[in-house]
Amino acid sequence: MAYKAIVVGALGVIGRYIVERLEQDPDWEVIGISRRQGPSRQRVQYLALDLLDAESCERRIAAIDGITHVFYAAFQPTPGPAAGYASNIDANRNMLVNAVSAVATHHASLQRVILVTGTKYYGIHLGPIKTPARETDSRHIPPNYYFDQIDWLMAYQANALSDASIAARSWDWVELRPQTLCGFAPGTAMSLVPVIAVYAALSKDLGLALRFPGKHGAWTSLYQVTDSSHFAEAALWAALEERASNQAFNITNGDYFRWCNIWPSIARVFDMPWDQPQTISLSQQMPALKSRWEALQQRYDLQKIDFEALVAWPFGDYVFGSDWDVMTSTTKARQFGFHAVVDSEQMFIDLLGAFRRERITP
Repeated sequence: MAYKAIVVGALGVIGRYIVERLEQDPDWEVIGISRRQGPSRQRVQYLALDLLDAESCERRIAAIDGITHVFYAAFQPTPGPAAGYASNIDANRNMLVNAVSAVATHHASLQRVILVTGTKYYGIHLGPIKTPARETDSRHIPPNYYFDQIDWLMAYQANALSDASIAARSWDWVELRPQTLCGFAPGTAMSLVPVIAVYAALSKDLGLALRFPGKHGAWTSLYQVTDSSHFAEAALWAALEERASNQAFNITNGDYFRWCNIWPSIARVFDMPWDQPQTISLSQQMPALKSRWEALQQRYDLQKIDFEALVAWPFGDYVFGSDWDVMTSTTKARQFGFHAVVDSEQMFIDLLGAFRRERITP
């Protein structure tokens, strides 16, 4: 193997797609790290690890041979609205510190750390921002754990260049900033597609049209998303592109849309009519339909995934409540060599259709 990666957060809506993409490339061997134990296979081994346990983290990562790359996609949310997740500083900083310092201390083979942050870096969760946001834009007033993560990583790398106690002294980093990941990973709090899929299925079962559940302003504002498979391609590019060293890049599908224009296509996936927006709190109203969802699972012989593990309603409220333009520029990534794009409307059609074919939703 030419490269050996640890993917931190390997069962999430980002990490699991990175694992799958690296697995397709014979030059890579992969160690997936997560709180839960994943299914190991020929070139992918999983390690269940509590990243907040610094001693265990160092001991177990030190026992792995020849790590060349770290893909860091772990995340710990807080209770309550998803817009408040960025304020969870200590846990999200400390998990990164424990994972990266363990690798750098014991693996002289380390070449690059790919850190996944996001567009909350620009304060996009707080309200309208300058659009399209660029990587050089100024920060908003903290708290925001993305700031703490990248600041620590930059400082640690600088110190590593002169610290003889750190085995790997010549590694670098790349920061990737996606917007609203779209994939499937039961248990994650940051995936939009299950929100839409389950909401649509329950609306149809109730005999209702598919109505946009967010704010009226969000219905017509510009928005953007990132396909998880597309992001995995970007992560692989970021791991190997020399020019990307010590740089940050926005990674999205590369297009913008308005929910009012693609909502009819989403409704057609579920063979149901659509109607104008009706603003509701998904977090407050959808949990009451858990028993109806379980009845749907039984009636249609769906995969038996727990309601709470399948969908995160606070994340849906956050996305559909953004009644301002959500736009970041991907020009820099293209200038540095990543040219792939995704049609977002077709992505929703494909992913939601896959949910039905794989019997996740009826």
